[in-house]
Amino acid sequence: MKLLTLDFETYYDKAFSLSKMTTEEYIRDPQFEVIGVSVQEGELSPVWFSGTQERIKTFLSQFDWDNAVAIAHNAMFDMAILNWHFGIRPKKIADTLSMARALHTIEVGGSLAALVEYYQLGKKGTEVVNALGKRRIDFTADELAAYGEYCMNDVALTYKLFNTFMQAGFPVVELKLIDLTMRMFTEPALQIDGPLLLNHLATVRDKKERLLSKALVDKEDLMSNPKFAALLVSCNVIPPMKISPTTGKETYAFSKTDEEFTALLNHENVLVQALVSARLGLRSTLEETRTERFIEVSKRGALSIPLKYYAAHTGRWGGDDSVNMQNLPRGSVLKDAIIAPPGYVLIDSDSSQIEARTLAWWARQSDLVSAFEQGQDVYKIMASAIYGKPENLINKEERFVGKTTILGSGYGMGGNKFHAQLKTFGVTLPIEECERIISVYRATYPAIPELWAQANKALLAMMDDKTAPLGRDGVVIVEGSDGIKLPNGLYLRYPNLRWHNDPKTGKKEMVYDTKRGKTLVPSRIYGGKVVENCCQALARIIIGEQMLRVAKKYKVVMTVHDAICAMVPKQEKDTGLEFIELCMKLRPTWAPELPLNCEAGADQRYGQC
Repeated sequence: MKLLTLDFETYYDKAFSLSKMTTEEYIRDPQFEVIGVSVQEGELSPVWFSGTQERIKTFLSQFDWDNAVAIAHNAMFDMAILNWHFGIRPKKIADTLSMARALHTIEVGGSLAALVEYYQLGKKGTEVVNALGKRRIDFTADELAAYGEYCMNDVALTYKLFNTFMQAGFPVVELKLIDLTMRMFTEPALQIDGPLLLNHLATVRDKKERLLSKALVDKEDLMSNPKFAALLVSCNVIPPMKISPTTGKETYAFSKTDEEFTALLNHENVLVQALVSARLGLRSTLEETRTERFIEVSKRGALSIPLKYYAAHTGRWGGDDSVNMQNLPRGSVLKDAIIAPPGYVLIDSDSSQIEARTLAWWARQSDLVSAFEQGQDVYKIMASAIYGKPENLINKEERFVGKTTILGSGYGMGGNKFHAQLKTFGVTLPIEECERIISVYRATYPAIPELWAQANKALLAMMDDKTAPLGRDGVVIVEGSDGIKLPNGLYLRYPNLRWHNDPKTGKKEMVYDTKRGKTLVPSRIYGGKVVENCCQALARIIIGEQMLRVAKKYKVVMTVHDAICAMVPKQEKDTGLEFIELCMKLRPTWAPELPLNCEAGADQRYGQC
């Protein structure tokens, strides 16, 4: 298949730019203009063209996109322009930015400049800085020629970077997932019910005002840490805490840089959203701003799904472009407003208990694997062990405790954390009872805590650049300081793994470097956390394989956590459901004994699937 590498240069100014707007908004805006484009065919030298949109389209049409892999750095941007403005959809899409995310953790930035410098492939130019505020007709001939040289250099560097990644053995299956991820954005199909959202926006604003008024919240309450903490507690929210870098003591984590606090902007309780928004000085809650954003998108066209491939350490997808589809609340009107185009339905299929199943299988906890295999109620089985009575006598509340135990205790969680987790669900048990339940879980499924201990030894081996066994043979491979090799050929990495003294407890613990913005911060790592990382990474690989199977027959429009959403013709609704459920239950070649299951539903509205 031919390789076509390309890069667009577009108009931008201080107000109209990707730093001020989403990618979708920028490319669809009437102010948008392509200054020029460079294309490189295979190993040939790149060529540059600048002209009117019609002339650029003619230039682009000379290339055989139907039989080519189109390569770009940040392909979400370039391929959206190629499709939305020039009607061109390549056979395959490759994105060197996505490839870099999968290969590197924090040692290299994602920019083209940083990557080519790291690999010593050349140097990226800076002529784009001189293009600020210039339309195509504003460039002199010399300026346009210099801009063309800059763009062609970018294309040549991108091609070299792609070859470098491929020579390093970048997995073909992951290239397919990058292509699929890019097309969710660049080839949008989902529609938005604008009128529904307009009504919802009015309702949300009215409810927020009434809730704040009823709560009698004043500025003093918002800015006083103890009073604000009390407000959160009154909403059944445990105030997030942190260690103060100034005093070294525990304090409230109530700033815009505290992730646990800002996550409350998406809390299911609208009052919590409103309180946190007000504390942060925001005029609108997240629900308001999202609804407003969706309404604006509906005016411009179909809903593009921007997903960041390999957003997490474990390879999972994440939200991107200020539209985080990964955390739309359950039952949200926003979900109901996402609809299939005429003649189609959406099928949303969620892989059931995939992490718990993967953990049991990988740890060789055969009785739990067998229970999953036979379709038994593992939550009741756990509750039966906890409460010492037959499964048929387990009530709803006890089963819920069993469920929370199965889903939450597999990664080394202690009694205090389990107590806090239950409390978020409205269940309050004494700390002593929570500690007893954790002990019962560990005694019932001993292979799982044994796996945590094995993972601790694997960390020590990685620190010494040695190998070590970890879990079921042949699933993952500990390869010294390189990290843990996964079945897809990529790695879980723990850069600069070392011992560190915790300033809060004074205890010695293992940490590795992660990046928060531009700052490197130490992240604690231990056996249970390694097991969690591995299980999430394995689950993500399974979901990716399932997605590719579904995509062979139906258009996959979205993935959220462990779920896949596909678009199916209405007349194929039943056969489509059957096919997708089959895809979700097929076991990977590297895990033939892993029992998989799913829950799937179909409807024209995403929220009703």
